[in-house]
Amino acid sequence: MNIRSLTRGDGVVIGAAVLLFIASFFDLYSIDGIPDSYDLPSLWGSGGVVLGVVLAGIIGAVFIVVSRGLPQPPKVAGLDLGQFGVAFAVFAAWSALGNVFDPAGGYDNVGNDSSGPTAGTGLILALIATLILAAAAVASPLVAALQAPLVPAPKPPAPQPYGAQPPGGYGYPGAPQPQYGGQPPFDGGQAPYAGQPPQPQPQAQAQQPTPPAGDFSPFWFAVPVPRPLFAEDGSPTPIAELAPGTWYLAVEQNGPALVAQTQDGRRGVLRDTSGIQRG
Repeated sequence: MNIRSLTRGDGVVIGAAVLLFIASFFDLYSIDGIPDSYDLPSLWGSGGVVLGVVLAGIIGAVFIVVSRGLPQPPKVAGLDLGQFGVAFAVFAAWSALGNVFDPAGGYDNVGNDSSGPTAGTGLILALIATLILAAAAVASPLVAALQAPLVPAPKPPAPQPYGAQPPGGYGYPGAPQPQYGGQPPFDGGQAPYAGQPPQPQPQAQAQQPTPPAGDFSPFWFAVPVPRPLFAEDGSPTPIAELAPGTWYLAVEQNGPALVAQTQDGRRGVLRDTSGIQRG
């Protein structure tokens, strides 16, 4: 599971699920005028609230987060796991709303007060948590602010021309060579001493590969969502999947597509380049 593929909307879903779990330990309902010694039940004291609100909301959040974090979301009965998660989240919010109006399940003769029980702290918090959970689950694919990555991508290193070496350093072509008292420049070999024969000099540095022709300059990029990488021979079967939050090197331009290179050295064609982030 790639945590960098999670969005801010997924973060809201996770936070709402945590709030729902905490709310489950608070009072289910409250009654005015009952003795302090009376122990009011928590949300875990009602089977309907546990199944329809607490567990439904937490299971829905797990389905949503798992479906977003996996490269290929699993399907259940032909539907994505995330769609089931959204359905669970909406059902949990609807159930919480119904239980707020009738927290004791129609039983109004608890305690000595004539008024019936009202929603307790736990049930109110559960309603707030499930409403946030359902709203985030539904709005995440629609609101741009919720589609931003939850974990920012690391800043890529400064890209260098394809096939070039980092400038500077002794022996780099074109680098200035130090002078010693008007003598010929020291070329990296061992300086001869009196009575010592000159040491053989290393062979010239192998010629570096030249950049590809054209105006294209390789650059680093990251994809906003998982996207397949196809073979350069045009095969329809993907050879890899580019994950959000990871930087890849674009080495060539292939029409509207890019020839990208992964960290393990594999090359392929990224056909969908919409929304990529350049480094």
